[in-house]
Amino acid sequence: MKSLTGLVFSFLLFTACSSGKHLRLTPYNGGSGEYTKLVWQDEFDYFGLPDSSKWSNEKGYIRNDELQYYTVNRPENAIVKDGLLVITALNDSAFIDGEIRPVTSASIKTQNKGDWKYGRIEVRAKVPSSLGTWPAIWMMPTKSVYGGWPKSGEIDIMEFVGYDPDKIHFNAHTEKYNHTKNTGRGSFIDVASPDKEFHIYAIEWFPDRIDWYMNDRKVFSVSDEGEGWEAWPFHEPFYLIINFAFGGAWGGAKGVDISTLPQEYYIDYVRVFQ
Repeated sequence: MKSLTGLVFSFLLFTACSSGKHLRLTPYNGGSGEYTKLVWQDEFDYFGLPDSSKWSNEKGYIRNDELQYYTVNRPENAIVKDGLLVITALNDSAFIDGEIRPVTSASIKTQNKGDWKYGRIEVRAKVPSSLGTWPAIWMMPTKSVYGGWPKSGEIDIMEFVGYDPDKIHFNAHTEKYNHTKNTGRGSFIDVASPDKEFHIYAIEWFPDRIDWYMNDRKVFSVSDEGEGWEAWPFHEPFYLIINFAFGGAWGGAKGVDISTLPQEYYIDYVRVFQ
């Protein structure tokens, strides 16, 4: 006969699995194991707009000639439900801020609400995939100490473009190393249909290097080679961005198929260890 504790555990496990939420009795800490203290998290275990104490919204047409208009506090584009953050790109021709916006989506960030220097940043997500989709998980400097992009750096934990549906990309951008100079420091791995399953995307950021992980596998690393801030501006706090772009310089490089919208980007949790 099972103990009461065993019965409770079995019930919790059944409930978590049947709801699609990934149960962990202790926080995940794969990779090197050097970061063990959970300092920030959002488990998305509530209903409604993303928690405003942790997230704020980007607004408008922001970057890269993308087609989507990022909306603010619009549940059609970003809602927490069923244990997930759901970011939806819509072909809805919504009338927002005095104009018709043919494509809408959302981008949320932790700037001035969650800013970190070094640590493990971990996100469990399932990407959307169709021609034009460009979801990402990335980090930007809280203060541009060395100047505007790319001088103060950018860390791309994960990028995915729908026209290349079996690859996940990882990049670090600096003044010395970036794609505009054809000196970019980045990599990708082949993943069959990453839009079909949830995966854990993470970095472990140390004073002298950044390591990228997908699930429990180290997939990429860059190191400080002592070349100054132009090559390594990563000694300042950065914040996290989770966005769903559509079209644009990279996402739309081989065209877009607006008829595939709506598309949904699912985030199970965000956890930061130091």
